[in-house]
Amino acid sequence: MEKNILNDIDKNNIPKHIAIIMDGNGRWAKKRFLPRTFGHKAGVETIREIVKECSSLGVGYLTLYAFSTENWKRPKDEVSALMNLLVQYLKKEIKELHENNVIFNTIGDISYLPSVAAEEIKKSKELTKYNTGLTLTLALNYGSRHDIKNAIVNILEDYKNEKIEIDDVDEEFIRNYLSTKSLPDPDILVRPSGEYRVSNFLLWEIAYSEFWFSDIYWPDFRKENLHKLILDYQNRERRFGGLK
Repeated sequence: MEKNILNDIDKNNIPKHIAIIMDGNGRWAKKRFLPRTFGHKAGVETIREIVKECSSLGVGYLTLYAFSTENWKRPKDEVSALMNLLVQYLKKEIKELHENNVIFNTIGDISYLPSVAAEEIKKSKELTKYNTGLTLTLALNYGSRHDIKNAIVNILEDYKNEKIEIDDVDEEFIRNYLSTKSLPDPDILVRPSGEYRVSNFLLWEIAYSEFWFSDIYWPDFRKENLHKLILDYQNRERRFGGLK
């Protein structure tokens, strides 16, 4: 069956940008009577598989919602475990990502992250910045409303300093003040785990994105599920408010 799915995928119509809300780690662990941290560790293994498969299929951009501005409200030990996992992931994976021509990127305010995490992020970006393959973006301490607020503040500041004119402002102008300015809008937004909400993720950017939901918890998400969502995407008609 999997072979048939791959055969049905049009290699010339692969989504350029896939954005994923990685959800369900805690419930995956609870179902197995394990601490939530075990679910996060299992979720990292899924990241490894999906990054490799996206790179193999020719996806240009993969953006993963890793830690939101609201996630600081979680128990301190869980937040600490997530930060440690981030550092471990980068230390363990960045060499292979670099060898596979992957560009490592982040969105969100990383100045609030522990210094060791911020340092690993900096080194990872520096190592991979000249690569030309898949751009892997982790959304860390990211919230779309916060990002849009920052854009408005910076626009007002530039206007006050007479760097811009009111007539300069259009959608593309605003986009260039967002942290996602270097990324194309997602072609498809993916949320596993059975939830049906976007959770303050890329609110400006997903205006015309396709949505794909699944009951599968993120640690159980496999490349076969990626193939299925790409095939579903290719069977949809994207009109962007117009007619074909």
